[in-house]
Amino acid sequence: MMSFSQEIRKAADPVFEAIYHHPFVQGIAEGTLKSEQLVHYVKQDFEYLNAFMRIYGTAIAKCQHRDDMAMFNEQIGFVLHSEIHPHHNFCQVAGVPYEQLQGYLLAPSAHNYIRHMLTAAQEGDLGDILAVLLPCPWTYLEIGKRLLGEVKPDASHPFYEWIDFYGNRTDTITERFCQRLDEIAERTTPEHRERMKRHFILSCQYEYMFWDMAYTLEDWPVPIQEQTTVEVSRV
Repeated sequence: MMSFSQEIRKAADPVFEAIYHHPFVQGIAEGTLKSEQLVHYVKQDFEYLNAFMRIYGTAIAKCQHRDDMAMFNEQIGFVLHSEIHPHHNFCQVAGVPYEQLQGYLLAPSAHNYIRHMLTAAQEGDLGDILAVLLPCPWTYLEIGKRLLGEVKPDASHPFYEWIDFYGNRTDTITERFCQRLDEIAERTTPEHRERMKRHFILSCQYEYMFWDMAYTLEDWPVPIQEQTTVEVSRV
């Protein structure tokens, strides 16, 4: 019998496969992404991860046990001090300082993804928060491991650091989130389980849309104000 996390992962398999075969992810594999696409990704992901940390804070406020508090607190530290490394890899290839890509407006897909997570966190409980957050680390873990196995990059690959960062993680938050989510799912109601599944599936869809947003340089349809132009090198 499958655990709850295995069940929702199986349901989301078409989205996971679509994400891996998206041209942005395959552009990482092939080292062919344009500087503008890398810049757009980092701008959006910087703000996305800021929101992720705020949701971790909301999760801490809803925890009843110190082990859960420690888990989310550790993840705040991970985002602040470790997850900047893959951003630096993209910035280095794009020829743009990381500090220049902070504080930009969210594109529509990133905006909607963040609002989806914030709503689930504010209105739900710890299970809802785990379910809505889980697709992000899980999809990146699988992307990294598959790229390592299929591309077998060495240090000469432009995105070697990015692939190695996500693909060589051993003590992953994905496993810890799944274990905790399964514990909650075992003792909750069918209605709550269905709600957590919906949160998870929708976050998976937004993960796909985030990659697509970066690849297509998605922006709002009607410009209201000018933003500072970032000069990028051509690749």
